[in-house]
Amino acid sequence: MSEAVTRTATTSPGLLASLAPLLREWLPRQRWFAGKGRPVTGFSLVAATELLPAGGTLGLYHLLVRAHQPSTLGAPAHPGDCYQLLIGAREALPPRLAPALIGHVAQGPLAGRTVYEALYDPRPADVLLEALRSQARIGGLRFERDRGQEIRSGLVPRVMTAEQSNSSVVYGDTFILKLLRRVVPGTNPDLELPLALAREGCARVPAPTAWLRAELSGEEYVLGVLQPFLQGASDGWELALRELAKGEDFVAEARALGRATAEVHTALARALPTVTVGHAQLRPLVDGMVERLDAAAQAVPALRPYAPGLYTAFAALADLAAEGRTWTAQRIHGDLHLGQCLRSPSGGTSHASSGGGAWSLIDFEGEPAKPLAERRMPQPAVRDIAGMLRSFDYAEHSASPPVPGWADACRAAYCTGYAEAGAPDPRTDPVLLRAYETDKAVYEVLYEARHRPDWLPVPLSAVRRLAAPDLS
Repeated sequence: MSEAVTRTATTSPGLLASLAPLLREWLPRQRWFAGKGRPVTGFSLVAATELLPAGGTLGLYHLLVRAHQPSTLGAPAHPGDCYQLLIGAREALPPRLAPALIGHVAQGPLAGRTVYEALYDPRPADVLLEALRSQARIGGLRFERDRGQEIRSGLVPRVMTAEQSNSSVVYGDTFILKLLRRVVPGTNPDLELPLALAREGCARVPAPTAWLRAELSGEEYVLGVLQPFLQGASDGWELALRELAKGEDFVAEARALGRATAEVHTALARALPTVTVGHAQLRPLVDGMVERLDAAAQAVPALRPYAPGLYTAFAALADLAAEGRTWTAQRIHGDLHLGQCLRSPSGGTSHASSGGGAWSLIDFEGEPAKPLAERRMPQPAVRDIAGMLRSFDYAEHSASPPVPGWADACRAAYCTGYAEAGAPDPRTDPVLLRAYETDKAVYEVLYEARHRPDWLPVPLSAVRRLAAPDLS
């Protein structure tokens, strides 16, 4: 077993200043850039680490850079989001790396060189995997691993192009390295929860093999996680749409996915503390739901006719709490939908289902736009369930033509599977489920109105149902 490799890393003064004019143009074009619609006014360097010396054929820099932007109208001043960048430097780019181009440096320590997004280049990707394998410490970067899992060298890397808020590299169909792009100090649930589930022996979530952290000024940043790659697995969203296109139902898959979700929730409740939510604890949750509905109704006129009915969903939950009802809150996934689930091919698994494969849950980061402390708070498990039920609805409406009743059948099967795994059937607490589904649908209305107006009828159809429920 290799020992940890420790070395210092230095970077030339003026590195960021020389890159800034190029980053100002390149960064806002990246899909994972969170500040779209506002200009970048400047940068400040949080940390810079030289992974390969600039004097060679290939220079490689790991940067944590804060991008400064003007605050939106009425919003408090913001220090700027911190982004993780992996910058390669060459004399000239070979044609295969043309899509990764950032620009040509005119001044400073890299003057005359071409810089680019290094994840597209196999050599820098190899550097990251070898650092994880050898548990390297380079400057403030800490490459750490589970010593019980082998990391073979020589695995051919390829960058995945379908990522949104982060970036991933697959190594030889054996591992996948997810690099977080917008990073904040603190314990990131995308590493914390899979590690906790691995300790519980929960096979529904790939156990972290290695991870990358930074220790800066007494604060810890989680920067990336290496996990086993589920070769041949299908994304739940794409799988559902394929079945819809063929006119097939999704009931067996939805039921198996419900069981998988319950197994993860049960393991998380064992691994990490749970809390009892009563009237005092529920009041802020309900207030938040009401505030989000207020804001959405003000911004989206189409929502206003349904607002009175939607408020009753939150009032009914508050009334139950006032009568003494309590609930259990625990750590949850936090952003669960079909796209956060992978179904592996059948064969060689103890979780094979009537749906023909095994379901796994991935991406425990939660909603990236929310503060880290909020993402790590215990919450009722039904919040995850509401997200998945809404996802079935979106899938049905994505089919052309739509298949009436498809989502209802999936929703029922998912809840049945959840209960079959020994967890409470969410349908036995209709008031709680309705409140969380309503909150999710209200969020969707606001999102679609701002970003995808053509999709607005999807959450509005749910809003009509939730505003006048049949709870008999």
